[in-house]
Amino acid sequence: MRAWRKGNVGIANAPGAGVADDKVVYAFVPEIIRYYLNEEPIIPNVPTYLCMRDDDRAYVLDHLDELVVKPANESGGYGLLVGPKATKKQLKQFAKLITDDPRNYIAQPTLNLSTVPTLIEDGKVGPRHVDLRPFTLQSKKLYTTMGGLSRVALPEGSLVVNSSQGGGSKDTWVVDMGRKK
Repeated sequence: MRAWRKGNVGIANAPGAGVADDKVVYAFVPEIIRYYLNEEPIIPNVPTYLCMRDDDRAYVLDHLDELVVKPANESGGYGLLVGPKATKKQLKQFAKLITDDPRNYIAQPTLNLSTVPTLIEDGKVGPRHVDLRPFTLQSKKLYTTMGGLSRVALPEGSLVVNSSQGGGSKDTWVVDMGRKK
């Protein structure tokens, strides 16, 4: 921290950047863009239901078996419910958790993640779900690097790509197809 304060090093995830990791913020991203940039979002946001809102909570409780429910202040894929893969007992448990502490939960539609060939045990290759994390940097201008990180859900059929939940990663290259500089 002292070296950072003196300007001797740069930090990719500067102190305080984690405030945006509160999943409740997801629901407000379009409004934040409109407020600070005075423009409409270019890419639509994943619908995010805030269980602290009465109408959102009612929708979530009626559609638990279709949604992914996430604790607002957790990370690493802990404490979430993937509704389409949940048991009746898990759905009932999450309905109670949401009802008891609605501020702590958000819900989103279950996304159909792409799959890629992945080396699994015994040298075999099989399809595994992935998500792409591109690297966007800012100096005098903002740019996205020619590579990124693809997080992989290694357990077969899993949609959870977090390494803490058995996920892995793949190097990712973005090929420049002659875009204008």
